[in-house]
Amino acid sequence: MKVLLIGSGGREHALAWKLAQSPLMEAFYAAPGNPGIAEHAVLVALNVDDHAAVTAFCEEKAIDFVVVGPEAPLVAGLADVLRAAGIAVFGPSAAAAQLEGSKGFTKDLCARFDIPTGAYQRFNNAPKAKAYVRAQGAPIVIKADGLAAGKGVTVAMTLDEALAAIDDCFEGAFGAAGAEVVVEAFLDGEEASFFCLCDGKHALPLATAQDHKRVGDGDTGPNTGGMGAYSPAPVMTPEMVERTMKEIIEPTMRGMAEMGSPFSGVFFAGLMITAKGPELIEYNVRFGDPECQVLMMRLKSDLLPLLYATATGTLDKVSAEWIDDPALTVVLASKGYPGAYDKNTPIEAMPAETASAKVFHAGTALKDGKLVATGGRVLNATATGKTVAEAQARAYALVDQVAWENGFCRRDIGWRAIARDEN
Repeated sequence: MKVLLIGSGGREHALAWKLAQSPLMEAFYAAPGNPGIAEHAVLVALNVDDHAAVTAFCEEKAIDFVVVGPEAPLVAGLADVLRAAGIAVFGPSAAAAQLEGSKGFTKDLCARFDIPTGAYQRFNNAPKAKAYVRAQGAPIVIKADGLAAGKGVTVAMTLDEALAAIDDCFEGAFGAAGAEVVVEAFLDGEEASFFCLCDGKHALPLATAQDHKRVGDGDTGPNTGGMGAYSPAPVMTPEMVERTMKEIIEPTMRGMAEMGSPFSGVFFAGLMITAKGPELIEYNVRFGDPECQVLMMRLKSDLLPLLYATATGTLDKVSAEWIDDPALTVVLASKGYPGAYDKNTPIEAMPAETASAKVFHAGTALKDGKLVATGGRVLNATATGKTVAEAQARAYALVDQVAWENGFCRRDIGWRAIARDEN
């Protein structure tokens, strides 16, 4: 099979690493890719926003299958254009990608199909949103409606914080994403991420993970795109997984089909496990980043046929096998992230990888043959172990072998699972 992977982050490096292991792979390309992905695929300088150029490349190279990593090309309709050209593609249509592209769309879907989630209201102006927040009180959650690279959500513990977050959205801190705001009830519980493939009619549960969104140790400081993750999430017991499928995933799959936008791709459900059970915080329509990195380390099955079955409506014919060992990833980020940071800082040395430990590239480039950091989140030190504590120790051993002066990381990724194991 000839495959094109779209994307350039740590998630895409993890997908590339796993896809390249498939015996079905004949030719493998990635656009735009990164230096890590270049170890597994031929990098092509395609503008992924130019859908006609992507289609022309696929036709020229006789590409059988396109795997879209990030959300923005999906929301922009890349999958629709490729499907119209007769090319199989992993990822939802633009209409189905609204599950991530619009927080309000998802909340309305939950209300219509009785999917458990926090109470909410949608607003297109600040005065009304502020009046509602004042009436509700804090803690409360403020979300920019559109795509904001994981940064458009404020869990406001005080009224002042909530009002400031509303101002941020409407004053353009998140660009067009903040033109509408969703205000929702604060859910008390433990967060978990649940991943499930869906071909529009069938769903195949994958695995669970838990990520650390806040920048500082002890889950302090501003939210980021994610500073680390581990899989599986202990809070997601077999009973919780079963309830999530029945109460959240299956009604979403049926609902999207009923609305004329059947969903094909991966459901990434951000959940809060409350006293009542699983409740949906939000949907993403692609693999999580950095959750994908720990999922790929644990996946025993060949990834390529799983994704292809999702794209071709044959998900009921495949199954996924996992190693029981937990995996953990630590994000190395540029100093200053999630605020301003220096770019093109040199990474002097990288550790050698082993069967149970690997560093994925997220925001790197080669300049004059030397590796440099170009992004906020730059490297993902990822490892497996018999316990979360062992996976954590191996991941931090990798971190300590990276020679990069401008890098920093949290030192407590996995603390909740380790505390649970110790009790």
